[in-house]
Amino acid sequence: MNNFFVFLITFLVTFIFTIIFTKKLIPFIKSKKIGQRILEEGPSWHKAKEGTPTMGGIGFIFSILIALFVYCLVVTNQNKTHEIICVMNVIAFACLNGLIGVIDDIAKIKNKRNKGLTAKKKFFLQSIVAILFLISFKFSVGIKTSIDLPFVEKSIEIGWLFYIIAFLILCGFVNAVNLSDGLDGLASSLTLSVGILFVFVGLFIENNSAITFLSSSILGSMLGFLIFNLHPAKIFMGDTGSLFLGALVVSFSFLLNNVFLVLVYGFVFLCEALSVILQVVFFKITKGKRLFKMAPIHHHFEKCGWNEKQVVSVFFIVNLIFCAIAYFGVI
Repeated sequence: MNNFFVFLITFLVTFIFTIIFTKKLIPFIKSKKIGQRILEEGPSWHKAKEGTPTMGGIGFIFSILIALFVYCLVVTNQNKTHEIICVMNVIAFACLNGLIGVIDDIAKIKNKRNKGLTAKKKFFLQSIVAILFLISFKFSVGIKTSIDLPFVEKSIEIGWLFYIIAFLILCGFVNAVNLSDGLDGLASSLTLSVGILFVFVGLFIENNSAITFLSSSILGSMLGFLIFNLHPAKIFMGDTGSLFLGALVVSFSFLLNNVFLVLVYGFVFLCEALSVILQVVFFKITKGKRLFKMAPIHHHFEKCGWNEKQVVSVFFIVNLIFCAIAYFGVI
């Protein structure tokens, strides 16, 4: 089956159903008073967002699951068993992370503040999911335990050490995408840039329906969701959506057997996570001083006088550039 057909069908299904579901979700969530709680220590101007409907990730998750059903129907008799298994592994990994997000979001709503699961509980659950993904991927698809060096055609075999690195990258990037979900449209647009990259990879480099399906799902669902999520946002994705997207983003590097590739195409996500780590370390070392005006780093730029649209636009362009570097220089 032509990969372009997979792209077209998946894109249309996810785009249309994300719009339909999100449009229905907004009044429903409002009626249930499921509103976003804003961090007390966050920028004061974000207080105006208090009460904005959250958990909007449910909409695009269901649209992707519908697209998955269609994908399986059309490729079942096309000798694509390996690619279907790859997709199932990734979607299961994403859905389990999304479920952790649901638990976290519900806890925030019940607690009536922007703190749900403790960091330890969340990491424990994410660790279990990451380990299950690695086990499933290894025995159903196969994992190459060597590291491909970027820009040179060489690889280094590292054996069991690979699984430790893979585990850290899986958990790290799922949380990095979660950290980026602090401005209207930021996590959505950054994930969109990754979707754009892998649509081209799936269609023109790998000729892989699994990569094409997953990237088209991101492309369609994020474009549909951004209609409601761009500033001023009518709905937020919540941890439900951001943890789900984080799993999708990092999974592409496993589909290409190059776990470090996510450090390139996920550059802005990496910066978001590193800014938090550096802020905490610097604060402890200097006993109270701050490296950034606020972390994650998107808030630092806000404190410097940038408005949300400027931050989101610049971050999107920067990550798109790094996606291009990944496409032309690494993949």
